[in-house]
Amino acid sequence: MSAKAPDRTDLKILDVLQQDARITNQALADRVALSPSACLARVRALKQRGLIRSYRAHVAVDRIRSATIVLAQVTFKQHALDEFTEFDRRILDMPEVVEASRVSGSYDYLLRVIVHDVHHWKDIARSLLGGDYGVEKIVSHFLMDEVKPFSGYPLTRDAPRG
Repeated sequence: MSAKAPDRTDLKILDVLQQDARITNQALADRVALSPSACLARVRALKQRGLIRSYRAHVAVDRIRSATIVLAQVTFKQHALDEFTEFDRRILDMPEVVEASRVSGSYDYLLRVIVHDVHHWKDIARSLLGGDYGVEKIVSHFLMDEVKPFSGYPLTRDAPRG
């Protein structure tokens, strides 16, 4: 049995919550034209269905401590599931790796890594290259500016983000 697809009201709720997860239930209900109790029931149902995974604050880490963000393209020598699985385990245990995606194309993983400086990154890159994971090469890109930080997904094909 497949899960019920979100309707227009659900999509409106999700869109508003992507922009402001701290919005009050009353304000959210007003924005999506529901009563507060109906809105709260919808949000709870969206959580239960797994459409809302979590709530997070977008922290300005660079205002807290010295931070260098590295976007690393990781390429494997061969595509062996056991090597991917072992690599997954390794990066899941690394607090510096704050985001990781297995991708298609000319490399196999895209990592977002936060480090103190280039020397810290070199140590991490060496450990990943030297591990028994099958990593062939790592191409590093140092983040200079976030021109358009992630602010949520467009939830409908015709919904402009703004």
